[in-house]
Amino acid sequence: MPPGGGGPMKDCEYSQISTHSSSPMESPHKKKKIAARRKWEVFPGRNKFFCNGRIMMARQTGVFYLTLILILVTSGLFFAFDCPYLAVKITPAIPVVGGILFFFVMGTLLRTSFSDPGVLPRATPDEAADLERQIDIANGTSSGGYRPPPRTKEVIINGQTVKLKYCFTCKIFRPPRASHCSLCDNCVERFDHHCPWVGNCVGKRNYRFFYMFILSLSFLTVFILAFVITHVILRSQQTGFLNALKDSPATVLEAVVCFFSVWSIVGLSGFHTYLISSNQTTNEDIKGSWSNKRGKENYNPYSYGNIFTNCCVALCGPISPSLIDRRGYIQPDTPQPAAPSNGIAAYGATQSQSDMCDQDQCIQSTKFVLQAAATPLLQSEPSLTSDELHLPGKPGLGTPCASLTLGQPTPPSSMPNLTAEAALTDILPLKEEHVGHQFLTPEEAPSPPRMLAGSPLAHSRTMHVLGLASQDSLHEDSVRGLVKLSSV
Repeated sequence: MPPGGGGPMKDCEYSQISTHSSSPMESPHKKKKIAARRKWEVFPGRNKFFCNGRIMMARQTGVFYLTLILILVTSGLFFAFDCPYLAVKITPAIPVVGGILFFFVMGTLLRTSFSDPGVLPRATPDEAADLERQIDIANGTSSGGYRPPPRTKEVIINGQTVKLKYCFTCKIFRPPRASHCSLCDNCVERFDHHCPWVGNCVGKRNYRFFYMFILSLSFLTVFILAFVITHVILRSQQTGFLNALKDSPATVLEAVVCFFSVWSIVGLSGFHTYLISSNQTTNEDIKGSWSNKRGKENYNPYSYGNIFTNCCVALCGPISPSLIDRRGYIQPDTPQPAAPSNGIAAYGATQSQSDMCDQDQCIQSTKFVLQAAATPLLQSEPSLTSDELHLPGKPGLGTPCASLTLGQPTPPSSMPNLTAEAALTDILPLKEEHVGHQFLTPEEAPSPPRMLAGSPLAHSRTMHVLGLASQDSLHEDSVRGLVKLSSV
């Protein structure tokens, strides 16, 4: 080879060894990172989510779009064809007031439709199983049947007994005033009703916005209807009634829509004003759960006894946070390692999640190999047979008593030079291959003690057995050391 180190050594290429992990069995291929999923993606209810879970609506939204179109079209026609004439003939404040009402209506409508009405989270499998055990203990094990009987609990609220019903879908005892919506398939806290016009349930978290929506829509509808009629009257004074209708067909369309919708909207606003003043829900009022009079047995325990206080609580009270955390991330099933508390950075703490999973799998496989290697070496030795390790004075395991030829002396069992060999035969597992009796020939018969001690064949077999035993002890010591190192 040339002194300059040429030749084939110039063509050698070296690959860089990765030193980011000390695990000897780590896979060189990293696992692909799985994108974390949010809870709204696996939400069990029948809801639709938009904007990465920020918007929550019912699955049936056709009527909601109809509501949106009616409001937008009617208001747009009013601002386009009526407001310019009315601003000139009467006052410019008309389009300003109409615009304020319009934006308030749209804001409260979208807030009602896109928010969580107060959905209660369903019980996890562990929580449901624990609740079932508690019910079985309290009521006794239920007998066979298609469905267990209705389960209820009783609580006392302001001196009135209230029953808590068990929801077989959500696997929970519903809190007071909560109910399960069959369209959204959710239990809603302080459930009022499911409104298809807003495309969502109306409950504890969006009821005030629903009430402000229908109340402001009532004012907007009355406002548009009143000034549309004013517009037609002013035009009819100049050109006649029929000519006024022909000159402004959009005004006629607005009047028709507002006239047929104002009665239902105003009536709905009045009904919910009554419910707010008495602190009731639509669900409770339809079922006739409570009476407005305190003297009766079924008085309303949720009413404060004052109309003003009830209205302030319903419209000005704090809004409770959402309980379903729809934008939260789904926690992995495997437990995460705890952070070290002694201020010392743990090994692998700066590595990614996939590297930590690879290390855990490697450690588990290494421990499995070490446990398998911890079994005695002599149990799996294929070259040792009962013929090779058959010692005098001690029959092999599973072998019948050997019959000796007449005239051959039998060595005593208490000879000192046979004690070590006899003890070894107790711990050496021999193969059970011989089925019948074994007869010894005169050449195979054991010799007297003095002859056995000096026999080179016996000495070599004894050293072989002792060597195997010492090798087994060294093997076990090394395995114990590896197990201790792997457990650190």
